[in-house]
Amino acid sequence: MMTIGELAKKSGLAPSRIRFYEKIGLLKTVDRRANGYRVYPPEALVILEVIATAQAAGFSLDEIHTLMPADLEQWDHDALMDTLRGKVAEIGRLQERLAQTKARLEGLIEEIEARPDDIDCAGNARRVLSRLFEDDTNGGSARAG
Repeated sequence: MMTIGELAKKSGLAPSRIRFYEKIGLLKTVDRRANGYRVYPPEALVILEVIATAQAAGFSLDEIHTLMPADLEQWDHDALMDTLRGKVAEIGRLQERLAQTKARLEGLIEEIEARPDDIDCAGNARRVLSRLFEDDTNGGSARAG
């Protein structure tokens, strides 16, 4: 059994974070000594590692709560796989949106850098932005070009 300080040191998490996970029901393997101090079994460290890994992979605490079994030996394989596949698909959609945004910004940079010599910066900004607006209203790619 470990105190919260020991668990915090081993996990690299602040005690307040560990108490938070306990409060929201993610960390259930806690006992109290007669003096009221929390004590945690070794499995608590594994649970905290699972939580940290899942958060780093983009899972929300609600998703982790739904996914995490009461006993780490009783994972619902099908639910776990469905959730992981869903997260991979979500990341793919995010990557597509980011690629589109990147392309749009690169196009904007190109347009701004292609400023004709006879136009000042403010005039160039109006020129580029008006073309972007036209592309958006005409159902175009919104890339100034």
